[in-house]
Amino acid sequence: MTQRNAESPNGPHAHAPYDLVFAGKRIHFIGIGGSGMSGLAQMLRNRGAAVMGSDQSWSPLLERLENLGIHTHVGDGMSVLPNDLDLVVYSAAIKHDHPELLAASERSIRTMTYAEVLGLAQQQCTSLSIAGTHGKSTTTAMTAWVLLRTGLDPSVIVGATCEQIGGGSRNGAARIPTGKMQGAPGVMVCEACEFNRSFHQHRPTIAVINNVEADHLDCYRDLEAIIQSFREFAGLLPSSDQGGKLLIAHEGAHRREVCSDLGCAVATWGFSPSADFQVVYDAKAQRVGILQDGIWVAQWTNQMPGDHNALNSAAAAITSHWLGADWEAIAEALCEFRGLDRRSHFKGARTLQSGGKVRVFDDYAHHPTECEKTLRALRTSERPRRLICVFQPHQASRTRHLMAEFASSFSNADIVLVPDIFFSRDSEIDKQTVTSSDLVDKLRELGTDARHHHPFEAINRELEAICQDGDLVVTMGAGPVYKIAETFLGLELQAPLDWVKNVRSA
Repeated sequence: MTQRNAESPNGPHAHAPYDLVFAGKRIHFIGIGGSGMSGLAQMLRNRGAAVMGSDQSWSPLLERLENLGIHTHVGDGMSVLPNDLDLVVYSAAIKHDHPELLAASERSIRTMTYAEVLGLAQQQCTSLSIAGTHGKSTTTAMTAWVLLRTGLDPSVIVGATCEQIGGGSRNGAARIPTGKMQGAPGVMVCEACEFNRSFHQHRPTIAVINNVEADHLDCYRDLEAIIQSFREFAGLLPSSDQGGKLLIAHEGAHRREVCSDLGCAVATWGFSPSADFQVVYDAKAQRVGILQDGIWVAQWTNQMPGDHNALNSAAAAITSHWLGADWEAIAEALCEFRGLDRRSHFKGARTLQSGGKVRVFDDYAHHPTECEKTLRALRTSERPRRLICVFQPHQASRTRHLMAEFASSFSNADIVLVPDIFFSRDSEIDKQTVTSSDLVDKLRELGTDARHHHPFEAINRELEAICQDGDLVVTMGAGPVYKIAETFLGLELQAPLDWVKNVRSA
């Protein structure tokens, strides 16, 4: 695999080395409390920048940044916005009339989006971008762990917290230290989000596309527009003679439309024997294997359940092998991967007054396919007496556009408790178009025991009343629904529950 390098910056994404771009610069992040933003802030600090930032509300990530020596400000950061800044970085959640952005413009301070700065950070690296409607964070964290465990020392940006890789980001080696690609520009593994087409700012050497489905319909016209956006993302890869490679799902990723006329090398993976890398999964044993051209190359046991996680781990294995890791070492690392926050995350067990026990999980699923796959995996792996799902819809537009799909995705749950929709980027008009009660009505039409609860805290009172020995409770959604799990378990809340009303995601 031919790689671009710092001495010969002639590739399609050539730019000044990252240390010359960021070292010594004063950079302010607006919305620094988002998972991706906080990770990028840590990475740029490790690359020699003086980093600070603001966010609308307190969060555990802000505390983590403060402990690392990155000063943060809660609320309007105008009062702490220095005049001698070199750059202001803002998240996708920040509107163009934000006072800090306006102030930066008035002071002629350069501003860039999170995605633009991430793309800049990727240049002069052997960059791996992991995209798809679902599974991005899990696949990114799995890949990062494998590369760490096999000695390839990657830099990492992932939109979730994974303690095994040190959180949500890390700064790795400038050169690949070992393996068949030893001496090439250091590996950088990044989650690539399609929202607002931000992944078009990435500059990958290798890319993964897990799947392509209708989502983010607040910024895409329809599924056809989403497919075209993924096609443009794939088109960012360099040609095969410059090391460009795409791993795309054999099924579920519209690969024919996405891959037509690409100059990079393309390989597929999936359960089909027709895939370039065939994945075999034993759900009962959670055993995963890969065959290439009909020959076993690796097998391991997943700690994260479900066929979707089997595919995620296989993508991590294949791309890690492309980057120089040995198959046997890859399998050993995947056996050790424990998971990441909010992805089928076991939070703990609650002993009821009756003496019975309830196991509690939490998951980030907020799209119908994610909900269905997560519930099926928990049902299969945990075999609970009853599965009680607390699902918080995320965004009015997603709930409205995918109402029918949501209604049919909870068949593996015995009871579904639904708090009010968590509004994110929704206009006041959008907020009036759909309610959680509408979803509950659709669920009931299909025979699901579904109940709408308001206010948010009422969910815990319902759980106290209905839980029985052997039940499994899973809180599910991209908003603050995980606080329900923490309260039910009696865990010390990291902030007042009111905090969740204004939390901002990157």
